[in-house]
Amino acid sequence: MRICLLTPEPGHPLLAATTALLTPRHQVESLDPGATDPAGPDPAPLADVYLLKARTPRALALARRLEARGAPVINSAAATGLCQDRSRMAELARAVGLPFAATRTAGSIGELTGPGGLTAAGFPLVVKSRHSRRHDLVAKAEDLGRLEQLARDWPDEPVVVQPFTANNGWDQKLWVIAGQVFAARRRSELAAAGRGPARPLAPADLPADRLDLVRRVGAVFGLDVYGVDLLDGAGEPLIVDVNAFPGIRGQAGAPEALAALALRAAAEGPATRGTAGTGLPGLPGQPRAGAPAQVDA
Repeated sequence: MRICLLTPEPGHPLLAATTALLTPRHQVESLDPGATDPAGPDPAPLADVYLLKARTPRALALARRLEARGAPVINSAAATGLCQDRSRMAELARAVGLPFAATRTAGSIGELTGPGGLTAAGFPLVVKSRHSRRHDLVAKAEDLGRLEQLARDWPDEPVVVQPFTANNGWDQKLWVIAGQVFAARRRSELAAAGRGPARPLAPADLPADRLDLVRRVGAVFGLDVYGVDLLDGAGEPLIVDVNAFPGIRGQAGAPEALAALALRAAAEGPATRGTAGTGLPGLPGQPRAGAPAQVDA
């Protein structure tokens, strides 16, 4: 099999470990979407499967071109793009009954500070860039003064705002590869002391309904490789973010699960990777089902 990594960082620990598992019997190559001309000739010949670990507009454009030529791409361009828009993410999640944080969208933070904006009853709140990317805005606003400061620092940034949920300061980071769940605890990025390293968490120690919830996220969003950030709000899980193809660093078994997924997708081809509709126009549906498989290396 020929497996192609669509990424500017083929040496990322997860990808490097997956490559090491595959290369005894399979060909693994990488293609940097940032170095590819979106209007240039199509890459040829096609690989048997592409792993999309990049989220830039160029990466999504390249993935769409490959899909149009019949190549299987994990995750699809549509599902990856959806996870970049926190407004659409929240809309879909709440429409299907997932416990996602209540989310309001604004074209700029200034819209929230002017007439008809937020009142004192609306604080504290969390302000995030609408479009997820590296070094985007994620901040807590305790009052209107802090919100006005953010408006000065990020004057033209489209944002979403969510009520701040009181919690113990730890996020539950759950990652899924083809239905196999990996987990850790990590300080919230809003924590004053900084995030620090993730602490491993055994999925077996999580309630069964928590595992069912994160697997359902993948079905709703059409994702094979993804992460879900959870808070415990009043004892109940609250989803605050969904990420397509996260790093999943330091998780035993993750490279094996990813290698097995790549080989299975390559063998099955794109015809079996259809999606069922969610009932919301323009949004991806459910992914191909499948349990983790052994790596044929």
